[in-house]
Amino acid sequence: MNHLAKRFKPIHLAILVAYTLSPLAYAEERQLSTVEVKGAPQGKLQPKLRDEIIKTESISAADIRKTNAATLNEAVDNNPGVAVQTECSICNVRNVTLNNLPGRFTTIMIDGVPIFSSVSGAYGLDMIGINGVERIDISRGAGTSLIAPEALAGTVNIVSKRPTKAESIVEAQAGQYGYRRLDGFLARPFAGGAFTAALNVNNHDSLDSNGNGVGEYTGYERTLGGFGLFLDDIGGFKLRGRLDLVDEKRGGGALGNDYGNIKANMSGNPFDWSAGKNGSPDPSGWVNPATGAIIPYNSGRGGMSEIIETRRQQGILVGERKLDGGARLKLAFGYANHDQDSFYEGDYYIAKQNQHYSEASLQQPFGATLITLGLNYRYEDLKSHGRLADGTAVDGLDNYTYKTPGAYLQAYRALFDDRLELNGSLRHDKHNVFGGITSPRLNALWHHSAETSSRFAIGRGFRAPTSFFEQDHGILATTRIERHIDNPEISDNASYAFSHAGDRDALVVSVNYNKIRNYALLDSGATDPVSGAPITVFTQSSEPVIVKGIDASYTYRFTGTLEGTLGAEKFNYQFRPGDLSFARPGERVYLRLDYDVGDWDILARANWTGPMDLKRFHDYANNQRYNLDGTPKLDKSPSYWVMDVSGRYKVNKTASLVLGVNNLFDFRQTDREDFLWVNSAGHYDVTHFWGPTRGRQVYAGVRLDL
Repeated sequence: MNHLAKRFKPIHLAILVAYTLSPLAYAEERQLSTVEVKGAPQGKLQPKLRDEIIKTESISAADIRKTNAATLNEAVDNNPGVAVQTECSICNVRNVTLNNLPGRFTTIMIDGVPIFSSVSGAYGLDMIGINGVERIDISRGAGTSLIAPEALAGTVNIVSKRPTKAESIVEAQAGQYGYRRLDGFLARPFAGGAFTAALNVNNHDSLDSNGNGVGEYTGYERTLGGFGLFLDDIGGFKLRGRLDLVDEKRGGGALGNDYGNIKANMSGNPFDWSAGKNGSPDPSGWVNPATGAIIPYNSGRGGMSEIIETRRQQGILVGERKLDGGARLKLAFGYANHDQDSFYEGDYYIAKQNQHYSEASLQQPFGATLITLGLNYRYEDLKSHGRLADGTAVDGLDNYTYKTPGAYLQAYRALFDDRLELNGSLRHDKHNVFGGITSPRLNALWHHSAETSSRFAIGRGFRAPTSFFEQDHGILATTRIERHIDNPEISDNASYAFSHAGDRDALVVSVNYNKIRNYALLDSGATDPVSGAPITVFTQSSEPVIVKGIDASYTYRFTGTLEGTLGAEKFNYQFRPGDLSFARPGERVYLRLDYDVGDWDILARANWTGPMDLKRFHDYANNQRYNLDGTPKLDKSPSYWVMDVSGRYKVNKTASLVLGVNNLFDFRQTDREDFLWVNSAGHYDVTHFWGPTRGRQVYAGVRLDL
């Protein structure tokens, strides 16, 4: 299929067709969830746009099960306008990108409560389990959420499942590369409520595909636990609450999980730098592009390894109460404690963070207009302790405390016999560092017919940048950070979406425009002009980052048992070279076949990724990247296909068998170009990404519904 991709671009056909229904759906938790969109089609093949003015789509629990996803990242990846981007080959930092904007602009919420940050999002998104989830709602665009103005790219909201019947589920899987997974879910309704308990244990070995001894896929040992409580009437309130517990160890670079030995081994050369594509002519080190001489490596297993231990506890409580006259009151609370103990190539880093969130809102009809008035308060801090490999202490290098009270007002009204729905909002936040910030938003929904509609949105959002992992944890190799940040990052967004749902087909076409001003930058390669000591400069770009895109998806029901989807996206980027740290494709195509017949449930997905302009994204003009043999990195990445197939067979009422293969055609970036790179002075880095880090993987398992 890769040979076929060279002869024609699937994006051309897909954009020409311009139809899209992603198996994913982009959704936002509507404030108090009482506004109903009129004229919703009944008995049609739904495009999975929720009945909301804001363009939202939902990944259902059934879709999550079909893709065999175990975490949030796995559930949302590979859909038009949505991707999970890996940002480090040896620690596997991964972020959800919406509209191809950096992952730090995506706000993750659980039951409508934003409780993740730069720290917790760096590795934490792999630790959000999906047992007991009713759906995942995704909404793209700045200002899409009244309660999360920092979502410059949009929001991903995980909605907990309120059980209506008793369930006991156990599922076990195993596969290549030490993949082992155990899931348990228990649900018990009772008079006036229900409770749930969930467990996910997920392990994977580190993986080295090119034989140089440095893993490209990080190994991990992960345990996730969760409890949910649903009460239908407590003092008139309908409550839902959940508690999540996370414990994960991950290690990348040197292979193995003997982490203590890896940390202690800081001398010698255990690697073969001559292995793999464009490997060095000498296994003891790599070529200095400036001189052609070999730079020997002598930092042991630990000098090329990153080991991160994460512990997290978070609780959420949301209550709603109906009042007289059609009014509704909502109260929401959230708390998270996040501890991270990290080893970065000889440097030690311990981060502790607390987050608090509280919200109160009232929704009240005034004639034909529905008014929502709300207040919320967000608190986020970071306290860190660090020690460099030479013993230098760097405590508090990136400490901060953000306190942000905010207020918002939203008005909704339907006009022209409910054919036009309007929703306007205004939010004001008082940030303790950046002062007052106002964020307006206007949404419109026009029903062309019972089957067809158009949505238009325009709005603004802001984000207070932090210095942790904005782009580079190389800050840990410096002794201080100089901050030249005077303003929050501001995003202006406009979008249009056309949707149609018929008896046998459905489509969604979206156009998006995003302009981000005051784009935060982190330069960990600066030096003190007086002492010459390495420092980090935290500043902002003088030019905006603009991302414009169109994505589309078309679904057709061939028979009652077979359904197919064709999706595509095309994006244009305007930015100063080097500001966007990680390369992104301009074009992608998505294919999906879903076959459910009898006791079989089979899903096949194929995704085509177009070329990436590596030269421009990585600013080769000022910072050329080289392979270990001294040759320049590719200016443009090749296009490629990745295909996943998963199937479930119901043996009887209790047992089902699971069988699947990820990356069926075994495409790996390391077959064309290593993730490792060196600059013109021969200093190495591990962040050269454009393709899959793991090749073909086969897995199998069994599920018991007891």
